[in-house]
Amino acid sequence: MVATLNPVNHCHQLLSAANHNHACRLVITASFNEVAINDGDKRSNKSTRLAKSISNLLNLYIEKPSLKNFLHRNDWNVVAQAEAKLELPTMSPKEDISSIWRDIHGCSDWENLLDPLHPFVRRELIKYGEFSQATYDAFDFDSFSEYCGSCLFNRRKFFEKLGLTKHGYDVRKYIYAMSQFEIPRWLEKSYVTDTWSKDSNWMGYIAVSDDLESKRIGRRDIVVAWRGTVLPSEWYEDMQRDLEPLGHGEAKVERGFLSIYKSKRMSTRYNKTSASEQVMEEIKRLTKFYKSTGEQVSLTITGHSLGGALALLNAYDAAMTFPTLPISVISFGAPRVGNIAFRDELHHRGVKALRITIKQDLVPRMPGIVFNETLQKFDDLTGTLDWVYHHVGAELKLDARASPFLKRGSNFIGVHHPETYLHLVDGFVSSNSSFRSDAKRDLALVNKYCDMLVNELRIPAYWYQLSNKGLVSNEFGRWIRPKRENEDVPSPIEEEENYDL
Repeated sequence: MVATLNPVNHCHQLLSAANHNHACRLVITASFNEVAINDGDKRSNKSTRLAKSISNLLNLYIEKPSLKNFLHRNDWNVVAQAEAKLELPTMSPKEDISSIWRDIHGCSDWENLLDPLHPFVRRELIKYGEFSQATYDAFDFDSFSEYCGSCLFNRRKFFEKLGLTKHGYDVRKYIYAMSQFEIPRWLEKSYVTDTWSKDSNWMGYIAVSDDLESKRIGRRDIVVAWRGTVLPSEWYEDMQRDLEPLGHGEAKVERGFLSIYKSKRMSTRYNKTSASEQVMEEIKRLTKFYKSTGEQVSLTITGHSLGGALALLNAYDAAMTFPTLPISVISFGAPRVGNIAFRDELHHRGVKALRITIKQDLVPRMPGIVFNETLQKFDDLTGTLDWVYHHVGAELKLDARASPFLKRGSNFIGVHHPETYLHLVDGFVSSNSSFRSDAKRDLALVNKYCDMLVNELRIPAYWYQLSNKGLVSNEFGRWIRPKRENEDVPSPIEEEENYDL
């Protein structure tokens, strides 16, 4: 029998065997991966040659170890720390930020608030990050379900089902999207012939802060949360490289993102209007209503990965329509979206964007891994290059190696997952500090959809799933797929109805 080997795992096996008698440690560094060899005072020439040979096969290179590349886990008793948290609440009492909400919302581009990370900012980032995470937890990924690609829950019970009522928001509308292009893995499709929709996917939601939360944060906050993807290894090569004009100026954005945001077709059930039109219509309704009552209103748009890209396109639209509305984008692991003109347009229109990234995550480096904003320093020679991708806004850069609870190694899907981001935000103090010992978030959440936690914690990988994969035993003892509750079945008629504000 011939076994199929994962090349990275195979390399680790070879190195482990070669270093059995040398106690060497190998760290491989590429554009996304660092590796060094360390065996105390002596180095094993044999092991080094083997490591170089393997790294050449992977088109990598060997560099000398740096102390900052290693976390001395012996200084941490991870099991004891984790057990100490088990009987503690997962969040602290909420602070009143009504007098400083504009600073927290980014009016000064979060200057002096990110490094060190202000605790009030941390709380708000985690709140919006959990809104992004909710788009995954509520999404039907089951390709054998006739509702694949829809939301599992009715919007009225959305936060209740997901345990997020603590944030004090109510979902007002769902967003649906489609694409005119074939984009693998970005939009899910059911194998079932008779399905809820052959063209559209549930892509997120619009929520509004309730009276109590609005009092705490100092304004009525409209939130738009866009769903993304947690499979970067499967979609980044399929990403369209073309930049497409956005509007009448020089701003250009990635073609695939724009297609999902703008596509519509009258023959569809859920996308007779585009995702853009659905969102903007609801934002207009909400801002008009709450401003008529004399309230201050803000718009916060959040998303992870692809959702972060759609959030920027949404912010561009909103800034064009509501020039005086405070608009912020909080994105997690988001790719580049457009060119320098797109970045400048957002800046000139007052959009505040904060990108949370992880050093080891590949997605924020795409598209434009080679040709990106770093070429701007050559503008005197080349002029402004309108075909080069640029990131937008401020950045909070995290490091997966800062957490003593996360495994070392190359888990590209795990490091990109939103729960990994939320774990690192919760533990981040500053770039010069160790992981926060009094971080509140439940560690088990990190392993919901991946295998990132150290084995000592004994948290199963990929533990978040429906009981029995969604099957139930009927009255005859046969395992069947149950029907959804009527209120949770997608309904285009309900989505088109306007509720009473």
